[in-house]
This record gives sequence, C-alpha cells and structure tokens, in this order.
Amino acid sequence: MNYYFYILHSPSFDKFYIGHTQDLDKRLIRHNQKSKGFTGSINDWMIIYSETYDNQSEAYARERQVKKWKSRDRIIALIEKNKP
Repeated sequence: MNYYFYILHSPSFDKFYIGHTQDLDKRLIRHNQKSKGFTGSINDWMIIYSETYDNQSEAYARERQVKKWKSRDRIIALIEKNKP
C-alpha cells in the first residue's frame, strides 16, 4: 500500500498546507469540507505536489522534513523544480 506526502495550495488565500495520507483524493475532499483546524475555513485547496512512498513512516518523515524548512520560498522551489 502506498502513502503520499503532499502539498496543497489555496489560490484565494495563497496559503500552502503540507501533509501525508494513504488516499490523496479522499484527503483532498476532507480538506475542502468545512471543519476545524487550519484548512477548515478554506474550501479551494488543490493538490499541487505529491511524492509516493512505500510506507507511512517514510511519508511522515518527508512531511516533517519539509515543515521544518519553515520557508515558503523553499516550498515553491520544490514545486517548481518538479513541474512537468
């Protein structure tokens, strides 16, 4: 079973969200539904970047690594570098 590290972007708020999941489609739906937390008040999230891992611990490690950057510029550079 694959796990995914992902980056979401909200065009209306120009914000990024970083996470990991086993099902990208279901997770995106949950992010766009009204709920509590950082993503709850925003409903136009789009998946703009993802990486596939063989297990949850690897995907979570990547999430932690990118979150530790605390740098919007580095996140944008990662996304831009990997655009088709």
